[in-house]
Amino acid sequence: MKTKFIFLLLLGSVLFAKYDNCNFTNKHYEDICKKVVKHGVSYKYANEFLLSYFKTQKYDEITWKYIQPSKIKYHKEKEKQANNVLVKYVPKMVQNLQKYKDVYDYAEKKYHVNREVIAAILLKETKLGKIKPTHDAFIVFNTIVTRTKPDTHRNKWLLQMGKTNMASIIEHCYKKGVKPEQCNLPSSYAGAIGIPQFMPNSFIYTDSYKGKVADLTKMEDAILSAAKFLHVKAKFDTLIEWKKMPDIPKVEQEWYAYAYKYDNASFCYERSKKSKKVYKCFTKEKKNLQYMRKYVQKIMRYNNSSNYAVGVIRLAYEAHILLKTE
Repeated sequence: MKTKFIFLLLLGSVLFAKYDNCNFTNKHYEDICKKVVKHGVSYKYANEFLLSYFKTQKYDEITWKYIQPSKIKYHKEKEKQANNVLVKYVPKMVQNLQKYKDVYDYAEKKYHVNREVIAAILLKETKLGKIKPTHDAFIVFNTIVTRTKPDTHRNKWLLQMGKTNMASIIEHCYKKGVKPEQCNLPSSYAGAIGIPQFMPNSFIYTDSYKGKVADLTKMEDAILSAAKFLHVKAKFDTLIEWKKMPDIPKVEQEWYAYAYKYDNASFCYERSKKSKKVYKCFTKEKKNLQYMRKYVQKIMRYNNSSNYAVGVIRLAYEAHILLKTE
């Protein structure tokens, strides 16, 4: 009873306090509060959100487990396995492309992204909406922000990423008029939301097929939002001409062998712009692969993984071939 009384007392202090600043014991919360207030969120709403027991005093242990460096190699290997497994779902992609033909027509015309590429991304992300998220996005990022120590380049990036996404969620729910405790955005363990698995800081790329506000749990809006993301962020503005592509299944297998041989392999890049890390570039000086390289680079803006982007190209190509035969 004593614990319950203390909890109710704390809850009452949050509900009835008057807030006109961003003073927090947690300096990261101060940064988040200042950012959202600058973008139009009220001090009161920002404080209530960041002091909410249901949002900032709960943690996601699965998230914390799977973002550790020891899991990175595991993730890369799983990505390759996922690509191989997903090929059998290409007929499902084609069914989706036929069912939502009008939406894909509109997306291609508006954003100049191949329908097969959009469908391949949605297949890889959530098996075209079949995989349902079981985490809460805000709790995911709060876990990262409150537990990460900025002692490495990667951890500094993780910390900043978490804070940016927490701020985006607060702004999103404030604009929608949702109370902090009711601001529940189902996500993956990484905090990605909806059928296309958008991070909250990518909500600026969403688009709705017929509504005013995009709903990423709806297939129509997922299709259009994925297309807009690639068009705006990746400058994907010219449809792939599949006849210009090399033998994609063969290239994919050659890439996997190359990536297995070199720990620092990249399909597209020789050096990281931010960290200056040097890579073994698979497509360097291979003229026959430069057209494919260009589009793999664009898809890597959606997910910064060579295996992911090559897998999307493979799935999209297989769907393109199957569509031609039907």
